Amino acid sequence: MTTMLPRLRRFAASLTGNMTDADDLVQDTVERALRNLHRWQADTRLDSWMYKIAQNLWIDTIRARRVRATVSGEVAEDAAVTDGVRTAEAQLTFADTCRALAGLPEEQRVVVSLVLIEGLSYRGAADILDIPIGTVTSRLARAREALAERVFGPGAETKL
Repeated sequence: MTTMLPRLRRFAASLTGNMTDADDLVQDTVERALRNLHRWQADTRLDSWMYKIAQNLWIDTIRARRVRATVSGEVAEDAAVTDGVRTAEAQLTFADTCRALAGLPEEQRVVVSLVLIEGLSYRGAADILDIPIGTVTSRLARAREALAERVFGPGAETKL
C-alpha cells in the first residue's frame, strides 16, 4: 500500500486543488481503507479500490462544504527542470494547466486525473468511476479540448 502513496497523493491533489487538502484526503483514504480492508477483494486492483475511496471521500467533502477547490501553486513543488528559461516556461505552462484543470467540471477533472495523470487505462478509469467506457472517452475528449484551448489559446489543436 505504501508504494502507491505518491500516485494517490497526485490523484488527491488533482481532486482537491491544493496539497494541504490532498494530504488530508490521502490520510482519510488510507484510514478508511485500513478500516475496511476486509471488504477489498484480493482478485481486484488495490490502487483502483483506493482511488475509488478517495474519490468518494472527496465527493462527500464537496457536498459538505458546498465549495469548489482551486488548484494552487503548491502542486508546482513536484515539477522540476534544470534549465532556467525552460524552468520558467514550464512553471508558467504548469500553472496555466493547473488553472485550466481546476476550471474543468468535476467529472472531466477526475477522468483527466485518472487517465492522463495516473496513467490508468480507459477501462480502469471506467471501473473506478463505475461508468461506461464510452463516457470516459467522451469526457476525456471534451476535457482535452477545453484544456488545450485554455492553455494554448482558442483554436489550438489538442496536444494532450
